[in-house]
Amino acid sequence: MSDLTRTTAWAALQQHQHAIAPLHLRDLFARDPGRFERFSLQAGPLFLDYSKNRITDETLTLLLALARESQLPEWIERLFRGDRVNGTERRAALHTALRHRDHSPVLLDGTDVMPDVRRVLDQMRRFSESVRSGEWRGYTGQPITDVVNIGIGGSDLGPAMVVSALDADCGPLRLHFVSNVDGADLSLTLRRLNPAQTLFVIASKTFTTQETLLNARSARDWFLAQAGNPSHVARHFVAVSTHRDEVVRFGIDPAHMFEFWDWVGGRYSLWSAIGLPIALAIGMDRFDALLTGANEMDEHFRHSPLARNMPVLLGLLGVWYTNFFGAQTHAILPYDQGMHRFVSHIQQVVMESSGKNVTRDGRPVSCATGSVVWGGPGTNGQHAYFQLLHQGTPLIPADFLAPIESRTPLGEHHRVLLSNFLAQPEALMRGKTAQEVRVELERAGLKGDDIERLLPHRCFSGNRPSNTLLFQKLDARTLGALIALYEHKTFVQSVVWDINAFDQWGVELGKQLARDLLSELSGMPARAPHDASTSGLLDHVRKRLPSA
Repeated sequence: MSDLTRTTAWAALQQHQHAIAPLHLRDLFARDPGRFERFSLQAGPLFLDYSKNRITDETLTLLLALARESQLPEWIERLFRGDRVNGTERRAALHTALRHRDHSPVLLDGTDVMPDVRRVLDQMRRFSESVRSGEWRGYTGQPITDVVNIGIGGSDLGPAMVVSALDADCGPLRLHFVSNVDGADLSLTLRRLNPAQTLFVIASKTFTTQETLLNARSARDWFLAQAGNPSHVARHFVAVSTHRDEVVRFGIDPAHMFEFWDWVGGRYSLWSAIGLPIALAIGMDRFDALLTGANEMDEHFRHSPLARNMPVLLGLLGVWYTNFFGAQTHAILPYDQGMHRFVSHIQQVVMESSGKNVTRDGRPVSCATGSVVWGGPGTNGQHAYFQLLHQGTPLIPADFLAPIESRTPLGEHHRVLLSNFLAQPEALMRGKTAQEVRVELERAGLKGDDIERLLPHRCFSGNRPSNTLLFQKLDARTLGALIALYEHKTFVQSVVWDINAFDQWGVELGKQLARDLLSELSGMPARAPHDASTSGLLDHVRKRLPSA
């Protein structure tokens, strides 16, 4: 692909941005009564209003031209077709096959992957149902009451987020997630549990991930301190992995190893056997509903025209603000307490995918490729960082997400929640003019110098863009669609920016250095010299480190 910033579409967007930048959203709405109807759409269980963006019909026309010039339709088809879109690792990115719902084949190098996918789903169903029903017993003959998932990154963030979001559907098992190599994470979890009634799910593709295996071995030591006999490990530890030999060496029965494949990237893996803790928490029927919601979004993304395609539109709007308005962050603000871990998962999906500084063919990128994703539950944020959104100097596009119907209705709580949810995007869009503030202060009885003193502090410019996503209720199907929406949005942006969304080499350097530093903390000589800062810190720590 030629340099993106030298394309005809890019040049047209730059010129258009200069023309549209002075326009205010409140004026665009005043001039165009049909703006909401034209700039909103439904996809599966999700309704998107994107009318509060600093765009016109011409903006969308130009953004869609950029998408076509970037060959986005061809790349979408390549993704679903099983082409090796992950060029540096020479792999497909076929996570969509994991939630494929009909009986048609999904081919990878001419072989249908669906028989293997269905085999593992069937294995997950049998196992999760036996544990949830109490048929599966621990070494003392007691049923399992608690499940501890030990993983990191995609093996933790996605499953933990889904279980948290669908908490109302969980039971009878209690789910716990351990990922941090800080011993407090595992220790605080284990001290509440009975080893005889605890099941551990060890999630590691290669079964060599340092943090995961250290936590897994410590969990096994804790278990054996009471169980005694190492043969009991087989009733209390299962693995999600591809490395049978390492799983057996750990002491896990290979019959209780749940397979997934190298065409499943970590941040896209909750749809695979990595989702076993989800099935244990909410049951396999609801896990299937999660897959169904994601598949609905897959079908929408693959087959809908670009101009009415939800992931495409959200992706292009992100390009618009990142590359033409200089926005460096993006806020995701769910108005549902169950979604308090949603942003953490989407952070990984977006920032691990878009954090690239070279194109697919290895050339330095010519524009910004991604933004910092942050946020959290909206009502809490209103009393914290929303001040920055409303009156701060950065432009921060935001996504507001909310269910129309609460899963846990309580008096007027949900109506109050929704009123706040609807008010914040309106306030960001409208702002408050000096004249409006002046009238407000006069009505409050202030006069003269008091008004002039307060006036600049009480004004805010508005014209802050946002998207609004509504859904009837947060259930498994809806959550699946939401996650897939952000996955595909991220892919759209990677295509436009000509970067590989499916590798993550940036995380490897720190891992390599940590292995060397671990041996040095134990007194071994350095394999290679460090900079003065690292050497000084290492020496400072070693002198004060308690003996093992």
